[in-house]
Amino acid sequence: MRPHPVPLGFVFRSRAKDEKAPADKALTDSKQPRDPQAPKGRPTPKRSEAQTQRRSVANTPTSRKEAAKRGRDERRAALAKQREALASGDERYLPARDKGPVRKFARNFIDSRFSVAEFFLPLAVVILVLSMVRIPQLQNIALLLWLLVIVLIVVDSIGIAIRLKKQLKERYPDESKRGAVAYALMRSLQMRRLRLPKPQVKRGERP
Repeated sequence: MRPHPVPLGFVFRSRAKDEKAPADKALTDSKQPRDPQAPKGRPTPKRSEAQTQRRSVANTPTSRKEAAKRGRDERRAALAKQREALASGDERYLPARDKGPVRKFARNFIDSRFSVAEFFLPLAVVILVLSMVRIPQLQNIALLLWLLVIVLIVVDSIGIAIRLKKQLKERYPDESKRGAVAYALMRSLQMRRLRLPKPQVKRGERP
């Protein structure tokens, strides 16, 4: 049984369609807008990816001088936030030494009470003036006042340290309390209105 001959016209039309299909596809792809920043031979990135790339390129310093200037600006902004936090007590921007619930409680513990150490500077000025007067009796009084002030500060500081340690153990048994007592005692040496971060509790108020 002899096979039917295939018409030549059908063969030529099929071959023409096959050749035309890749050409049409290439033409369609060429109509897609190409990002000028995309490297040749690679597919054009999406609009969101292209915008992200452009932003990263814009934010990258182009020279060492520009990088140094940007670093100074960032440090200046961080210091400004830190100063605001020291005045407002905002935990997010406080220095590392002031952060954490333990340090906050230690500050409030000192700020909620009177301490002898906070009057050290004004008392020291008075005693210094008395010691400069050329009167032996006043100089003796100044010396006795020096001794009295030092003894009172030591006794008061020991009492503060004992009470603060006890309350920290009760309130924060699982938190690190390293350096908290020394931190509180150093704060007690400062006059209340000069303390940083600024006091957040009133005298007599529970910390």
